[in-house]
Amino acid sequence: MFEDIDLNSIQDENARQLIVRLLNLVEDLSADLRAARAENQRLRDEINRLKGEQGKPGIRANKPGRADHSSEKERYTPKRRQKDSKQAKLEIDREETLTVDPGSMPADAKFKGYEDVMVQDILFRRENVCFHKAKYYAASTGKSYLAALPAGYAGQFGPGIKALSLALYYGGQMSEPKILELYADAGVHMSAGQLSNLLIKDQGVFEAEKETVYVAGLESSPWQHTDHTSTRVNGENQYCQIVCNPLYTVYRTTPSKDRLSVLDGLRNGRERRFRLNAEALGYLATLSLSPAMREVLNGWCSEQTLDEARFMERLTGQLPGLHAPQRKAIVVAAAVAAYHAEVEWPRVQLLVCDDAPQFNWLSDEMGLCWVHEGRHYKKLMPVLASHRRRWVEFQAQFWAFYHQLLAYRQQPSAAECRRLDTDFDQLFSTVTGYAALDARIAKTRSKKPCLLAVLRHPEIPLHNNPAELAARQRVRKRDVSFGPRTQDGVRAWDTFMSLAATTRKLGISFYQYLHDRISKANQIPSLAHVIQTHAQQLALGASWAAV
Repeated sequence: MFEDIDLNSIQDENARQLIVRLLNLVEDLSADLRAARAENQRLRDEINRLKGEQGKPGIRANKPGRADHSSEKERYTPKRRQKDSKQAKLEIDREETLTVDPGSMPADAKFKGYEDVMVQDILFRRENVCFHKAKYYAASTGKSYLAALPAGYAGQFGPGIKALSLALYYGGQMSEPKILELYADAGVHMSAGQLSNLLIKDQGVFEAEKETVYVAGLESSPWQHTDHTSTRVNGENQYCQIVCNPLYTVYRTTPSKDRLSVLDGLRNGRERRFRLNAEALGYLATLSLSPAMREVLNGWCSEQTLDEARFMERLTGQLPGLHAPQRKAIVVAAAVAAYHAEVEWPRVQLLVCDDAPQFNWLSDEMGLCWVHEGRHYKKLMPVLASHRRRWVEFQAQFWAFYHQLLAYRQQPSAAECRRLDTDFDQLFSTVTGYAALDARIAKTRSKKPCLLAVLRHPEIPLHNNPAELAARQRVRKRDVSFGPRTQDGVRAWDTFMSLAATTRKLGISFYQYLHDRISKANQIPSLAHVIQTHAQQLALGASWAAV
């Protein structure tokens, strides 16, 4: 009925507007029907579960057409690939000369040199070492003197097996039982408890290096990616905060994902600080407070920074009648204001993230992810042909503008900046008549300063994929190993997943790095130093330096 309708052919303006409203009502009712069907199926499955039966299996259809909110096809630009020679990068560890059996050749065969063939292989075998430690006794002192083990050898296992255990568990995403199976095949005898201790106990050296990595990473650029994903600690739901840029990735587990928890992640869990100054009061301008309470806060306004105990004591003493939401809002505002005034810890000036509300206020600027924004449009499911056509057309314009921003990053200029700013206003002022799409366009327009942060800072990416990919690594680890059960385990998960991701970005073998540190060879420089060296070459904060 609605496939061939042409609204422009309707002369009566009132009738045309009425039909537009009816068409949008059809879209709203269709969306409500889809949601109701999904909810009904969920309730049926829950009823069956309570009865001891099984719900509808979650098997995806083979045929195309199911909901796909990915934007890979729209935003991806094919690149001409040139296959590099792998052999040119290979290092030769051993050479062997092969000869031909003279009996297999005729008598007149003449030697013409050698033909080289490169073959890659790996050795995986047990190496049990029995150290004969020299022992002396001195009667003059009454003491025995025993030769020390080589560096890295302590307990029942050497540096090779310690490094390999950490590399397989955190870098290779293997479970503990599978690692034990692999060791058993190689003739290594290790209990589950011994492996667990190798993976989480006495990791102070690596925890300390992770701290230096985080400081160097924050100092390497004024902008950072951030995201979070759920994780489990001893069966309880918690969240893993991710902060990264092209040179490093750091994970930190927190009990919650609210703004204060995100701030704890940015500050690496350091003791909280609070400052109720003019900036904090500005955040609280819309908070519902009585005139008397607001007068107390205004009188408290100062640039004094308090620790958590003193701040909470003062807050309780001066404003005892606060409701929980009011109290939390004041605490968060004071914590953010103190972070902005902090000089002892590198502060993030721009966060590249999605539009989750907990990321607001934390940095001076925000760079919103265009992929997340495009996903909102992909989730629209128009049922009318005219609406589908406008929906498809606008998405094409959306991604065309995205590609123009990508080109701007490569060759920024003041003229192109002004043009893109104007084109944004024009594109996101479009009115299609499809109400859901128009509402979505208006929401995008309201985010203009954050979506166009790249015009001010061309070095920042247009998406938050690095943080999302880092979160996916945690999800995969969670799927394989479920989650840590102790605080030692939490620190180990965060530490070694951070070091594994960082070494990968720096082009350093995670296993070789682990072996280097455990054996105390220290041939690999500190990761913080490598980050600092690379940061000077990349100039990740060029636009800030130019101001």
